[in-house]
Amino acid sequence: MPPKSIEPSGLTKAEERVMKAVWQKEPALVRELIAVLPDPKPHPNTINTILKILAEKGYVRAEQVGNAYRYQSLISQESFSRKTLSLIAKNYFNGSFASIVSCFIADKKLDIVELEEILKTLKQKT
Repeated sequence: MPPKSIEPSGLTKAEERVMKAVWQKEPALVRELIAVLPDPKPHPNTINTILKILAEKGYVRAEQVGNAYRYQSLISQESFSRKTLSLIAKNYFNGSFASIVSCFIADKKLDIVELEEILKTLKQKT
């Protein structure tokens, strides 16, 4: 059996997919989360297990509503994205965000218009 795919964020791909569904629908019941997940739809037991793991890791909290649970994120998608990007910079680019941008430019994933937008944003922040 292949190892679980762990992302730089520390979550598996399946955990990240469920977190994206939580951010999209929160607060949400399992059936609501399944509805926004791509096909093939995972079994509800699989989603329940992933949500339990996410709760143990501190990413979501569960509130009992009758016989079901409603899930809410404990970290915003923006905070999660920033944390993940910082981990990528630290682990793969010696902590240099400039190296990340250079990599995107070299791979033609970032064009001059986007780079000018980044510079404009930087100038506004200073």
